[in-house]
Amino acid sequence: MGATLCRELCGCHPSQSSRHKVAPTAAESTELFPRFVVLRPPPSHPRARMDASELTAETVPASDVSALHGRFRELREALTTQVIGQAALVERLLIALLADGHLLVEGAPGLAKTTAVKALATRVEANFQRVQFTPDLLPSDLTGTDIWRQQDGRFEFQPGPLFHNLLLADEINRAPAKVQSALLEAMGERQITVGGKTYALPQLFLVMATQNPIEQEGTYPLPEAQLDRFLMHVRVGYPEAGAETEILRLVRDQARNALRQQPAPLQRISQGDIFDAREAVLDLHFAPALERYLVELVLASRDARAYDTALARRIAWGASPRGSIALERCARARAWLDGRDFVTPEDIHAIAPDVLRHRVLPSYEATAEGWDGGRLVGELLQRVPLP
Repeated sequence: MGATLCRELCGCHPSQSSRHKVAPTAAESTELFPRFVVLRPPPSHPRARMDASELTAETVPASDVSALHGRFRELREALTTQVIGQAALVERLLIALLADGHLLVEGAPGLAKTTAVKALATRVEANFQRVQFTPDLLPSDLTGTDIWRQQDGRFEFQPGPLFHNLLLADEINRAPAKVQSALLEAMGERQITVGGKTYALPQLFLVMATQNPIEQEGTYPLPEAQLDRFLMHVRVGYPEAGAETEILRLVRDQARNALRQQPAPLQRISQGDIFDAREAVLDLHFAPALERYLVELVLASRDARAYDTALARRIAWGASPRGSIALERCARARAWLDGRDFVTPEDIHAIAPDVLRHRVLPSYEATAEGWDGGRLVGELLQRVPLP
């Protein structure tokens, strides 16, 4: 990593950049992304003696650690205690909230997909609605419809579930295409049209859609063009043995509290705090060199011949500019959640698979060989060099 990037990330003078030491990341990051390194400033620098893992909310200068970030840190900790063994899902849910996007979660039944978004809804000052998608669902079941009021002699619009702040679209692939399109149009345009009139949706509007990969009969797979509306496509796996033991204890405690009718008081975060946090995310420092790297990564998904001709043959379609925007917003949100006022290459690498896996499509040849979007993105991260 050159002196230019060093200067952009931490503001060092060019004469000091040669004194930076290069150290490997933690073992896990090194295994996944061997080219990623962490810059250590010289002893005279204000950030001296800080490892990358220590640049969290506790080590950023006190003036930068606002009460707003503290509330989001408490929210994250509370969700982690409710959704045990799915820390990545909790983080992605908060990133979607901060990046003003929508989430598609795929995983087997019983992996806390619904529990996660319901836990978030109970801790945010917003209304929540869950819709179970079925083959007989109609678009009006989501958007609402005009109802004739005979006593008044007029039609009155009755809003549907889409007018809630947080919407859980459970098993979205079980509804027919016209229902899916009604939802995805609302996600993209933030408005719906019924009876020739257009209605704006709430400013805070987050859709978390779920689907399971087990059953394919009686389902309507989402087209790739519609999948692009989702900020991230997250795959959820089974928890570890220790986490599953904690889940048993948590469920027992919840059952006792329900029998005793002693619900624990919950501290809720306001919508104003969410909008302020989104503004803070946009104000984070994003080094120009990292921006160029992000763009090169997305461009490589469209034409990877400069990096690997075999990989280029395996990619049928690459990510659009919407993918670049989503990757940049999510990297910013992850950095802010970690308590930093700047974005690092690790933020891009950590979030790229979930942001790009549904946007990078394998060719027929690659599909026959067992490749999917996630594996292609992993190869791109290995091939495209950091600046």
